[in-house]
Amino acid sequence: MNEPLWLADRFEENRGHLRAVAYRMTGSLAEADDAVQESWLRLSRSGAEGVENLRAWLTTVVARVCLDMLRARKSRGEQPLEPSTAASSPDPADSASEPAPPREPRSDPEQEALLADSVGLALLVVLDRLNPAERLAFVLHDTFDLSFDQIGAVIGRSPAAARQLASRARRRVRGAAAGPTPHLARQRKTVDAFLAALRAADFDALVSVLDPELAVTADAGALPPGAPVEVRSAQVWARQAITLARGAKFARPALVNGAVGLVLAPRGRLFRVLRFTFAGSKIAQIDVVADPARLHDLELAILEDA
Repeated sequence: MNEPLWLADRFEENRGHLRAVAYRMTGSLAEADDAVQESWLRLSRSGAEGVENLRAWLTTVVARVCLDMLRARKSRGEQPLEPSTAASSPDPADSASEPAPPREPRSDPEQEALLADSVGLALLVVLDRLNPAERLAFVLHDTFDLSFDQIGAVIGRSPAAARQLASRARRRVRGAAAGPTPHLARQRKTVDAFLAALRAADFDALVSVLDPELAVTADAGALPPGAPVEVRSAQVWARQAITLARGAKFARPALVNGAVGLVLAPRGRLFRVLRFTFAGSKIAQIDVVADPARLHDLELAILEDA
């Protein structure tokens, strides 16, 4: 077998791993596929001579490409582009001389929604709050077990600095609490029951976890035209909520400003947060947040599995 075909076969063996790394780094399946393709272009140009561990070499290349994507996105203040074409459209002169392994079809929303859910919608939302270097250090170390020597080489920092970045990111991802506490466990149980009732359109079950004098407020971005900005009474709101609960399948529990709440993030893209105030084991107040400025100011962290 000649070297180009050998390289293509070895690359295909690692494609799934590279895609997983890139998706967690970018939160965008299209950008992840572009980063993987760019890693192939770089491999096909340089060859594998002198590369002792091809998987590690490719992981480093993909991480660097993703880091550049994240930094460019942050400097422009943009969300992930769908689809991205920066790396998927190489120069025609390059494509004429370089073998191209089969490309997978461009992602569709359903495919990306399934992948986002498998990774964790709340995790993707929280990862998006990290700066690019923190995100890379956390993902590569905590998810893919790369050493801090390797991570430092990718981001141009010392291993000690890479360790600090990962530690800082870990605290932000997991929240200030070192572990489950009784009051968070009680809140989680209530929110899980709330979400299950909403998804099942079970009016009685939903009312059972709400304080009878429930107050619900929402900013303008969370309301349909003409809807009131405040609703009182558990029964009144529960009827409205069940009617408009199509987005409940995208909701996931998360820590919101230190208490258990819900994030709604189709395909990992945050667009709404429900903040709860609790009275014992019942929800006494709900604040529905959709305004981008308010969303940005919230402190979000993932919750450990109940």
